[in-house]
Amino acid sequence: MRLRSRVIAITGASAGIGRAIALLAAAEGATVVMAARRADKLQEAADAIAATGGRALAVPGDVTSEADMQALVDQAVGMGRLDVMVCNAGIGYHNPFEETPLVVARRLVDVNLMGTFYPAHAAVTTFRRQGHGHLIVISSIVGRRGIGGSAVYSATKAAQVAFVEALRSEFRGSALKASVVFPIATSTEFHLAIRREFGLEIGAAGPHQTAEEVARAVVNCMVRPRAEVYPYARAKLLSILSVTAPAQADRLVRRFRRRSMPSGPGGPRGRS
Repeated sequence: MRLRSRVIAITGASAGIGRAIALLAAAEGATVVMAARRADKLQEAADAIAATGGRALAVPGDVTSEADMQALVDQAVGMGRLDVMVCNAGIGYHNPFEETPLVVARRLVDVNLMGTFYPAHAAVTTFRRQGHGHLIVISSIVGRRGIGGSAVYSATKAAQVAFVEALRSEFRGSALKASVVFPIATSTEFHLAIRREFGLEIGAAGPHQTAEEVARAVVNCMVRPRAEVYPYARAKLLSILSVTAPAQADRLVRRFRRRSMPSGPGGPRGRS
């Protein structure tokens, strides 16, 4: 019960990595306050936690809404305080840059970047008032080294990394912490979400990990905060190679290029 009495808010908690973090954090004694757009799936996750004796509160909301994210933080504070905010919600899109509609690029920026800023801003304001708190942002290894077919997605993930790095500097000398997590391709509903949002089927090469493996690394970071977390340890080597030998990294990541094809009539669809 390493997280006993802590209150943890998680975005994108209805499935995948977010749901896995919520389940494991609750098993470690935390009260989890969970946000996602799909209210039914979110409540199912909260009920699964309650069925094992854990404490969970479902707060349906959209990370692209500042008001929804403020409500999430307010609900967490209503449970006593907010100890950890996990900014996990995100979507992907994989195609060559020139074949990426700009309306899709804007959607990725709205969800992945503004959808990090809104909950983070509400949480950090609360952390300052409390005098403590820990922000954890779920980025991606492509935030350290972009890959072909994922230019916009990689850009949003890299922006998350720079954001956390800047916050660590701002937090220095205080009891506030900020961490960034670098999962590799993870077995979740992520590609199903791309199909729902944009009508694309995605093919991906390279190593994979489970949502539970990422969740374990994130919960360990809650217990013992670290600046950077690599749930797949070998991925850190790619980060190092990208800085020390970028041309070699270019050759290496060619094999991991993302490819997509329309999943049905009409091809990719974007929402503004």
